[in-house]
Amino acid sequence: MNQFKYPLVADTITAEDNITRAEWLMTNPRLTMGPLVKKYEEKWSSWVGREYSVACNSGSSANLLMAATLLESKRLKNKRVIVPSAAWVTTIAPFIQLGFEPIMCEADKSNFGLDTVHLEELLCKHLPETVMLVQVLGVPANMDKIMLLKEKFGFFLLEDACAAMGSSYCGRKVGTFGDMSSISTYFGHQFSTIEGGIVSTDDKELSTIAFMLRSHGWINGLDPEIRAHYLNLYDIKDIGTGFVFPYAGYNFRLSDDHAFIGLRQLNRMEWLIERRYANHLLYQKLLRDFLSFQIFSKDTTVCSIHFCALANSEPERNFIISELEASGIETRPFTSGNQGLQPYWFKKYGKFNGQIATKLYECGFFLPNYPALTESDIEYISNVAIGATTYFRQGKEYK
Repeated sequence: MNQFKYPLVADTITAEDNITRAEWLMTNPRLTMGPLVKKYEEKWSSWVGREYSVACNSGSSANLLMAATLLESKRLKNKRVIVPSAAWVTTIAPFIQLGFEPIMCEADKSNFGLDTVHLEELLCKHLPETVMLVQVLGVPANMDKIMLLKEKFGFFLLEDACAAMGSSYCGRKVGTFGDMSSISTYFGHQFSTIEGGIVSTDDKELSTIAFMLRSHGWINGLDPEIRAHYLNLYDIKDIGTGFVFPYAGYNFRLSDDHAFIGLRQLNRMEWLIERRYANHLLYQKLLRDFLSFQIFSKDTTVCSIHFCALANSEPERNFIISELEASGIETRPFTSGNQGLQPYWFKKYGKFNGQIATKLYECGFFLPNYPALTESDIEYISNVAIGATTYFRQGKEYK
């Protein structure tokens, strides 16, 4: 049981979901990957506005699938990839695991995504074939500028929207900008399937490769014409078996059990967006004279899983966190604010000391945001943060 009155995250799976799922389970359905996964993929594609989706067992797996798919496509002229400093470990880890040459980019001071000035400098200097983008905590990056850079330099854009499902930038949904995009439906995200992720794209070839890599790298389940293509490509006689493996793949399958939950969650997507966005805007209104936070335009919709605030210093941040927790409010530092200060990165590439990314790492913290929170809940949480901030800035020392 969570010890906090206000946990940092809350599940979106309802009692009604569980009752309906229990009734379905009593019919003794197929639980591993089957027809419900395909239906779930199609429903997500239709909702977000992409041609193809491949569901998998986590957002982390989705990121690995994107990197592996791009590598197996043989479209890359080099393995240099720009990665964001403000990210989660599994945004970057796949490129290290697959032998890419990652180059870290500074965070934007307004939205915490890729800093487009630094990004352009890195593109000019290194001419990478790939850029990995995170839509940080549901606040979209400067997509106008990034898409102009994509057109200018011709890189492949991979879009990590794992914590940004439901957000939109100038009317365009997050997860539709990259050549491929990933989402995560882990507990506490915009909606949950307990565990799960999806890779989406408008590119049929990339979708096909991701489809095979998800399940061992085999041809099983491919459309007949694509199956025939791969058999002919490798001069293999078709004896009706799916046990032909064009790629050294993974086992990242989602189950029909998880897909059953996901299908119900998608029915509530608009309500989930509305509630999270309203909470986010209220935090901004209440905290704007005391703390810093991400900035976005009025034509952008933010569906965030946390509200990220910045204190003036690390000691101030730590004091605010202690006061929040003492008041029954779960929080945590923005520890993923600079992946270049994490051991897995600096023991191989040295420390990355981007000014903004390091400020996020030292001064950032999260406040709860989930649909069940009311306006009075947000006001209470904000007042505790404001009180702690004010007390600290009056020169009082933390005891």
